[in-house]
Amino acid sequence: MIVGIGIDLAEVERYRFDERALAWFARKIYTEEEMTYAMRKRHWPERLAGFFAAKEATRKAFGHAIPWRLVGVSHERSGKPIIRLYGNAERLVPARSVRAIHLTITHSETTAAAVVVLES
Repeated sequence: MIVGIGIDLAEVERYRFDERALAWFARKIYTEEEMTYAMRKRHWPERLAGFFAAKEATRKAFGHAIPWRLVGVSHERSGKPIIRLYGNAERLVPARSVRAIHLTITHSETTAAAVVVLES
């Protein structure tokens, strides 16, 4: 049964930071794993926008303003993106009887989108 759905769009242009702004924003929003992954890619602003959309979609699916760095995007060996919750946010999974968190992210040169589905 579906217990939550979230969707979000992010404009890639908003994630084209200079080095100083990137460092500040990254410390506030992204996990180290997300930053390492994104910065290895040629079009890293698209990845950052996608990760932000995934975090916001997760917050919407749970219906809570989860702190940004307690929600992270990781990847399975296959490359499939997954949501990881950290710290107090991990408690939301049993509290909502969530058995699985499904995530899909897509991006183009201008826009990134993510959808999260919580399944019990």
